[in-house]
Amino acid sequence: MHPTLVILVVGLTPELLGRGTPNLQRLAERGAMRPMETVVPAVTCTVQSTLVTGLPPSGHGAVANGWYFRDLREVMLWRQPNNLVEGEKIWEAARKRAQDFTCAKMFWWYNMYSSADWSATPRPQYPADGRKIPDHYAHPPELHDELDEKLGPFPLFRFWGPLADITSSDWIARATVHVMRTRNPTLTLTYLPHLDYNLQRLGPDLEHPRLRQDLGEVDALCGELIEEAERSGRRIVVVSEYDITLAREEVHINRALREAGLIAVRPEEHGREILDCGASRAFAVADHQIAHIHVAERERIPEVKALIERLDGVEAVWDEEGKKANGLDHPRSGELVAVAEPERWFSYYYWLDEERAPDFARTVDIHRKPGYDPVELFVDPELRFPKLAAAAKLAKRKMGFRQLLDIISPSATHLVKGTHGRLASKPEQGPLVISSEPEMLPEGQVRAVDFKGLVLSHVFT
Repeated sequence: MHPTLVILVVGLTPELLGRGTPNLQRLAERGAMRPMETVVPAVTCTVQSTLVTGLPPSGHGAVANGWYFRDLREVMLWRQPNNLVEGEKIWEAARKRAQDFTCAKMFWWYNMYSSADWSATPRPQYPADGRKIPDHYAHPPELHDELDEKLGPFPLFRFWGPLADITSSDWIARATVHVMRTRNPTLTLTYLPHLDYNLQRLGPDLEHPRLRQDLGEVDALCGELIEEAERSGRRIVVVSEYDITLAREEVHINRALREAGLIAVRPEEHGREILDCGASRAFAVADHQIAHIHVAERERIPEVKALIERLDGVEAVWDEEGKKANGLDHPRSGELVAVAEPERWFSYYYWLDEERAPDFARTVDIHRKPGYDPVELFVDPELRFPKLAAAAKLAKRKMGFRQLLDIISPSATHLVKGTHGRLASKPEQGPLVISSEPEMLPEGQVRAVDFKGLVLSHVFT
């Protein structure tokens, strides 16, 4: 067996490689680089599940970053248990070939209760007083304290939210190096999310100085990982999940369903409204440029399909035939799937009056929102002194007072500049695969469904 390191660099495309990424460029030049044909929706949980199983969404069931759990009548995003992903994983297939094969899975998604030998993933603590304490979950349990002692607590608030930056990717990279040195896994999977943040905040403007800095920062981390891999005789694979394209305007798909009388809400304290999925005739789980539309009564599917097709910013609405043609015919998918036009994306907003928006709309709360919210990357521009406001609220929390960290705007207008979910219009603008072993990459595009086999060939060929 050949020990192999797989580095997932979110948002990396052939167009981003060059003088600003000298370490990745050198690896591509002495090895090989190919564009990758990803899957729809081109979002984190879906693509990663395809990479590790070799299956389309219709096979592994991760139809988005979350979905409507019909038995619970709730939308849940960013869940962690690995058993939510159906199909045989890379490390399970490898273990059948060699009993002494081992795998470390560092911060790839669906990483709790994984069958990998070592794993770590974001997992905050939620004490009963309402606080959210940065932390991570690791297996085996002693790895958690070992990483904390060596690196300090996992920087959760730098992993997602207005403060997200290179800090979290740096922590993950150092944790990965530590595990490679102390456990020597046959296969190591690591995840660097850094480019995702400002590509969504600023858009894919390659001349923007902040984006050039981001490329240099993530390339430096890749350089450290590549150096460690080469020192220990590992083969190297770099992969990305999707490309991030220009975002011009959001599409309020749930507001259209609300105005048509199809969405039900539950009133709560202070007149706030909570989406009541179980009582709704139709609603959408929005995830970047894809939305799963759930329709309670099958006879109303044509009516809902026609309504969504008329919306400005919607390119297509897939029914059963369309879902099957695009690999999304899984029971977790909506009865319909909407695809946004280029430069458009779907908001999850269902309220018609901002005064009635739920309290979590103004917070970073990836679990309570019934759809993906990229606005969580921004501090509300209406706040005059946002850092002071946040510091005051955090200080009160530390003193034991309940405080809502409501510093996020409840409106997406003109904030989000980058989005993803659709397939790239040109291969050079989409995701990629780089290998230190040029003879192992086929000619032309590498399909995401073939990545599992590609990694196994690096380990066993």
